Amino acid sequence: MRLLERMRKEWFMIGIVLAIAGAKLEPSIGVNGGPLKPEITVSYIAVATIFFNSGLSLKTEELTSALVHIKLHLFIQIFTLAFFPATIWLFLQLLSITPINEWLLKGLQTVGCMPPPVSSAVILTKAVGGNEGIVITPMLLLLFLGSSSSVPFTSIFSQLFMTVVVPLIIGQIVRRYIKDWLERKKPPFGAISSSVLLMIIYTTFCDTFSNPNIDLDKFSLILILFIIFSIQLSFMLLTFLFSTRNNSGFTPADTVAIIFCSTHKSLTLGIPMLKIVFAGHEHLSLISVPLLIYHPVQILLGSVLVPTIKSWMVSRQKGVKLTRPTV
Repeated sequence: MRLLERMRKEWFMIGIVLAIAGAKLEPSIGVNGGPLKPEITVSYIAVATIFFNSGLSLKTEELTSALVHIKLHLFIQIFTLAFFPATIWLFLQLLSITPINEWLLKGLQTVGCMPPPVSSAVILTKAVGGNEGIVITPMLLLLFLGSSSSVPFTSIFSQLFMTVVVPLIIGQIVRRYIKDWLERKKPPFGAISSSVLLMIIYTTFCDTFSNPNIDLDKFSLILILFIIFSIQLSFMLLTFLFSTRNNSGFTPADTVAIIFCSTHKSLTLGIPMLKIVFAGHEHLSLISVPLLIYHPVQILLGSVLVPTIKSWMVSRQKGVKLTRPTV
C-alpha cells in the first residue's frame, strides 16, 4: 500500500510538469471562455468534486480516539496557522528589497497561510473544533496580501461554502450509508482528487501563457526553490528542537507528528482556494508557483528524512522503556 501511495505521488508530480507543459503548448483550450469552460467546470464542478471526494474518504469516526491529544493538535494548529504565516511575512519584508519577482513572493506568503494536508492532518484539525483552514486561510490571505485579491470578501466565503464546505458535508453524509462498501472496495480517492487537481493546474497556467504581458525570470524561480528548501528544513528543525525539550510533554511519536504536520502544506486545498480567492487575477499562476514547488519538496524531504527520524523515534522509545522503574 505504501509503495502504491509513493508511486501515485511520483506520478502526480510528473503530471504537474505535463499539465504546465500542455498549457504552454496550447493555452487556448483551458482559458476562460475556451472549450473547457474553466469558469464553470473548474471554479465550481472540479473544486466541489475534490471536496466531495474528501468527504467520502475522511474517517471522522476516528475522531474520539484523537481527542486525547489536544495539546498536540493545538500546537500544530497554532504553528501552522499563526507562527508560520507571521514568520514568512517578516521574512518577506527583507526579500521585498531583492529583485525576486514580486508575485512569486506573494505566492510564498500564500504557502504560509495554507493549512496542513487533509489526508495527513484532518483528525488533528477536527479534534480542536473543525477544519479551521477553510475559514482561517482566506482570512490570512486577505490580511497579508490585501488588495491583491480581486474578489469581494463575502463572495469568497459564499463560494468557499458552496464548493468546499457543502460538498465535504454531503460526502460525509453519503459515507455513513456506504461505509462498509467503501471499506471493502477501497476506491482510489487519491487518484481521483489528483486527476481533478491537475485539471485545475492546467487551466490556471493556460490563462498565464495566453497573456503575453506575464514573464517569469529563471533567477527568481531558482531563488524561490532554494528559499522553500531552506524554510522547510529550518521549520522542521525548529519543531524538532521545541518538541524534544525536557518540559515539552511530547512523546517521540508526538514529535514525529509535529515535524511533519506543522511544516506540510495542503496542495489539494490550496490550489482550489487560490482559484477562488484570486479569481480572474492575471498573476494567479505565478502566485501558485511556490505552492506547486512546496508540495514536491515536502514529499522529497519527507522521503529522505523518514528513515533517520524513524530510527531516532525507535531509539528514544526504547530508552524510555529502559528507564521506567520495574514494579
